[in-house]
Amino acid sequence: MKKNISIIGVPMDLGQMRRGVDMGPSAIRYAGVTERLEQLNYKIDDLGDIEIARAQKITDNQEGNLRNLKGVSDASEKLAAKVDEVITKGEFPLVLGGDHSIAIGTLAGVAKHYKNLGVIWYDAHGDLNTAETSPTGNIHGMPLAASLGIGHPALTNIAGYSPKIKPENIVIIGARSLDEGEKKLIKEIGIKVYTMHEIDQLGMATVMAEAIDYLKERTDGVHLSLDLDGLDPHDAPGVGTPVLGGISYRESHLAMEMLEDAKIITSAEFVEVNPILDDKNKTATVAVALMGSLFGEKLL
Repeated sequence: MKKNISIIGVPMDLGQMRRGVDMGPSAIRYAGVTERLEQLNYKIDDLGDIEIARAQKITDNQEGNLRNLKGVSDASEKLAAKVDEVITKGEFPLVLGGDHSIAIGTLAGVAKHYKNLGVIWYDAHGDLNTAETSPTGNIHGMPLAASLGIGHPALTNIAGYSPKIKPENIVIIGARSLDEGEKKLIKEIGIKVYTMHEIDQLGMATVMAEAIDYLKERTDGVHLSLDLDGLDPHDAPGVGTPVLGGISYRESHLAMEMLEDAKIITSAEFVEVNPILDDKNKTATVAVALMGSLFGEKLL
């Protein structure tokens, strides 16, 4: 990984309906992300937060089962431009959310720098819905589909190109809550998925070793998109859509440690930290601890 890390906060809550996730970047900073990474000898440049149009929530409610479409689209364009700028400077973009709709902008900014960008989607959900399949209209359940070029043009064409990624370059890890439309799409286009069944059966070490080998063969960079609801709610309670039976805290550290050892991660985002739903900032603290492992922190 590059030794210069640029932190970008995205205080986005337009992709879903529960307030508080817009305070996620502040909670992660308060949990000491800069200090943690500086101790690992990284040079940290905190670029502050992308501006999110707050009035958008009043004027732009729902369009064709896409809640806050314009607000999410506008924020995604801003984020894509900022991520593009960071990578162009030769620095590592570390994006702090905010709800998972921010991945639309992150991937739009990252993917233009790679011919075959790989993605590890560490999440309880597939985030592969569209307006037609979504039971809620919440865009935080659609970013992976949008990045594949599937969905509304206002989401798929961020930064002026589509698609950003290919289905064969994606690995979903930790899935345990998939909508019917998502299951159908996964089978149709061939996305590699490790559900909690596979993690329980094979163990996290085997799952990560297989995922790393799979992506190393076919990609020239790998983006990590880590939703804190991928972890079990016992370890990460401060998320908007918790699902019981998730990945443990220690399994998650092992996953991050293995990614660091493999040296394949070229960009990352940590999303869905909601301090309003949290217990003494526990989830943000977990996020920072996992970043420590991802960036080379060792027990000995």
